[in-house]
Amino acid sequence: MDTVERSGVGEADRQAFQGVFVDPGRTIVMDLLDESVVPEHARDVKREAREFAAEHIEPRGGEFFEHGEYPWEILEAGQDAGLIAQDLSEELGGRGLDLFETLAIAEEFYKADAGIALTLQLASFGAEIVEKYGNDEQKEQFLRPVAECKQITGLAVSEPQTGSDLAGMTTQAERDDEAGEWVLNGEKYWVGNAVEADWLTLYAKTGDSEDRYSNYSMFVVPTDAPGYEAEHIPEKMGMRASKQGHIFLEDCRIPEGNLVGTEGAGFYMLAEFFNHGRIVVGGHGLGLAAAAVEEAWEFVHDREAFGREVSDFQSVQHILADMRMEFEAARSLNWQAARKVAEEESSGLWAAMAKTKSTETAMQCAERGMQLHGGRSVLSERRIARVYRDVRIPVIYEGANEIQRNLIYRQSQY
Repeated sequence: MDTVERSGVGEADRQAFQGVFVDPGRTIVMDLLDESVVPEHARDVKREAREFAAEHIEPRGGEFFEHGEYPWEILEAGQDAGLIAQDLSEELGGRGLDLFETLAIAEEFYKADAGIALTLQLASFGAEIVEKYGNDEQKEQFLRPVAECKQITGLAVSEPQTGSDLAGMTTQAERDDEAGEWVLNGEKYWVGNAVEADWLTLYAKTGDSEDRYSNYSMFVVPTDAPGYEAEHIPEKMGMRASKQGHIFLEDCRIPEGNLVGTEGAGFYMLAEFFNHGRIVVGGHGLGLAAAAVEEAWEFVHDREAFGREVSDFQSVQHILADMRMEFEAARSLNWQAARKVAEEESSGLWAAMAKTKSTETAMQCAERGMQLHGGRSVLSERRIARVYRDVRIPVIYEGANEIQRNLIYRQSQY
């Protein structure tokens, strides 16, 4: 007797199960990243991302996690497929993908493998700031090669001693009027593509006024600029296919024209940028949570204990029910938040809620998934073991969730 018959689920009932279908063999299979909450215009690119992830990311996730190598060939395949840096405008050579389309890609990529996915999405990280605030010359010189997939970039904000406090960074940028240059001194840490990128969007202190939020500016910094040095940070416990670096700036000189937008406006540029970024990071959590739930679901429906299938135990069913509910709640919030941010309606509040809920749901689902896998959960070959390590990272980056709770509280009062 197969799983469908034993569970009392008939064909009509099966049609009613959104996100669940029956494998031709015997197992009820989950597919949580359905299109029901995705705007219609974003569904085509979501399907593109799913097909790409199935062909290029998922089959090699374990390999790249084990060796911790940078997945250059998968990045190049993603560029060829038109899925890398394509949030940049068509005028620059991109596809002009919007927030909904970028979120849809994130879900699919991160479900397949978070480390590779992070590398793919970091290839243009920070470029949106230059597109919105940069001048035409900067866009043509720096953005077009990224949109046309000839270069990759990154964003340098955090420092060895400072992460979430954007107004506490110490890297300095001083103007050398005689030379017509900016001179940068300091360090940056946790910078994606610090070694691999052709150039970075970098956040540095340019003032010393009492208004600490008006003391920072954004710059385009080529990685071959004199005084720029970078090295990979030590290996991470998760997302090992993505490389972060430690940057040393010692009298690093860049042209005066590499200032992005207005001097002193860097904090506000970043705050707006992170509203969009946190929605996408929520997608990172959703992809990981979906992987954890689906992996656990499949495992317990294909394993027996005490003469019964593990999925027949009520305690197991309740755990899976809780995982499903938390996932659906997080996903609904995340896509609702995407609409709020796109419409610029209390963007900071909704972005913080989405990022916090989705990334913490991923942690909860991974924890429960590990428990349902029993002793096999600790085997490095198991997908759930990789997910368990990967989920610990998105709760920290793009602003630690403790900071997000501060934002949620403060902005809920208005």
